[in-house]
Amino acid sequence: MPILPVISKTAMPATTAPAVHHSLQSLLTHLANKIRLEDLTRQNHFYNWLILLGAVFLGVAAGRVAANTLRKIGEHLEARKWHFQALLVQGAAGPGNLFLFTLFFLAGISQLHLAPALRGILARTILLLVAVVFFWYLFNLVSTVELALKKFISRHDTALTEQLLPIVRKTLRIFITIIGALFILQDVFNRDIGSWLAGLGIAGLAVSLAAQDSLKNFFGSITLLFDRPYVVGHWVAYQGFSGTVEEIGFRSTRLRLFDGTLVTIPNSDIVNSSVQNYSLRPYIRRHLNITIPYDTPVEKTQQAVAIIKDILNTLEFRDHVHDPINPALFPPRVHFNDFNAASLNIQVYYYFRPAGDYWGYMAYNECFNLALMQAYTQAGIEFSFPTQTLYLAGDPKRKLPLFPDSDTQANDGT
Repeated sequence: MPILPVISKTAMPATTAPAVHHSLQSLLTHLANKIRLEDLTRQNHFYNWLILLGAVFLGVAAGRVAANTLRKIGEHLEARKWHFQALLVQGAAGPGNLFLFTLFFLAGISQLHLAPALRGILARTILLLVAVVFFWYLFNLVSTVELALKKFISRHDTALTEQLLPIVRKTLRIFITIIGALFILQDVFNRDIGSWLAGLGIAGLAVSLAAQDSLKNFFGSITLLFDRPYVVGHWVAYQGFSGTVEEIGFRSTRLRLFDGTLVTIPNSDIVNSSVQNYSLRPYIRRHLNITIPYDTPVEKTQQAVAIIKDILNTLEFRDHVHDPINPALFPPRVHFNDFNAASLNIQVYYYFRPAGDYWGYMAYNECFNLALMQAYTQAGIEFSFPTQTLYLAGDPKRKLPLFPDSDTQANDGT
């Protein structure tokens, strides 16, 4: 019998589980009492709710009509080459849609009889929507800043424009997003962001330690911006990848290969490695070896060399392989330079300009090859190919000392 009081005392902690449910229920009851749902339905007539529903419908309709109208006006301004005004109008399409809906919703909700608590919640909701509209439009206005900056920089350096603008655009949009989030937290939800910002100092240290690679890539992009080993549109080669630079971002560089593949390379790796920039070369050098048979006479060999020099000096071919400012700078080089195992070798170097016209360079090579084949055919000069020459012992033109002749045998008395 004495055990029963002890058992009842040990069973008391089991009542802590329903306490959570009881506290949540009391919280909901307290909130319902403050909002006064009964008064909300009792004090507002049917036509009040009908006005609210009509206001919401009109707000949605008016917002869509305004957005479509602003987009069409922007397209009209864009067609007239008024790019700045077009961005201002088109950027207001989405925010204008939400703003008109907010106005109609406010007009519909204001004619209802609401409890002070519910009226406060709706007031903060309206403030939240207005803040979203404002910062949304600022976010879209970054395009106008980008356009103005592009016009300013392009007067001096077009390549820098393509490299700098993506970084400026992303930085401004991130900044506006952060400012908008802090404003909403402080003015809409009454949160003290001062303590949050103070905590960011400690959190920033932890984040910086955890994001060392990202910081390296960011500073790598800054180095690329000022050092400029390449810009957007350049043809570069990096560790076996060869293609066109498509974008230089905060973290990486996007390289579009010639087969269409997109390669993303961290900027920190590029800064610490060598990159070949084909777009910055002053010319494209071609080196080829033209081979002719070993039995080509000396005169024909000299003619073969002269034919190549003459082709490169004709009006059709001269302009692309001679520097117009300094013709003596890297002129074509043609020499009979070597005796190969099965041919005579004529070495040819020429330097095609402009270096940026790669397909023009390929077309030039084709024309040169065809002209050389035609000239050699007319001169009776053959191109060599891998051959083997067989000498017969009985060939009277090339006697081989393999067997003694009959005169030698007679003198020896054999």
